[in-house]
Amino acid sequence: MTPVLRVAILGAESSGKSTLAAALAAHFGTVWVPEYLREFVDTTGRVPQESDQFSIAQTQMAREDAAARQASRFLFCDTTPLMTAIYSRWYWNRVDAQLSVLEQRHAYAITLVTAPDGPWEADGLQRESEAVRQTIHEQVVQMLDERGIRYSLVTGSLEERMVQAVRLLTAYR
Repeated sequence: MTPVLRVAILGAESSGKSTLAAALAAHFGTVWVPEYLREFVDTTGRVPQESDQFSIAQTQMAREDAAARQASRFLFCDTTPLMTAIYSRWYWNRVDAQLSVLEQRHAYAITLVTAPDGPWEADGLQRESEAVRQTIHEQVVQMLDERGIRYSLVTGSLEERMVQAVRLLTAYR
């Protein structure tokens, strides 16, 4: 049996991560892992506090591990603990020790970063502003560069992003 390749889809708020993850999963006939943070905000009716960050990242990873058992060839992961840590640094200027351990385990075969080149859309409690989106995007790219994590930036419309991502994923061995 061919091992499942995990694909991290990272990016700032309102940059199309979920849309791309769902479209890629449909294209490749596999599953994807939605961002747990969205569910957390919807079910609690509030934005996370610093003390919630580790649990959010841990739940995301547990769901990723469960989905990997159902995936075929690729597992598309709409965010990773790295994004949770970036937002922790943004909001609280620190990352707690447990989350720091999780964010270091970036064990993804491929990392895609969604460019913040579409319209910014408010999303209730979860999204802040176009300016924050741009700053977070810059922090994502900087963090990946600092850690030597190879990534591909996907840009444009969903159709354009799909062409870029499918080409990259199809060529991956």
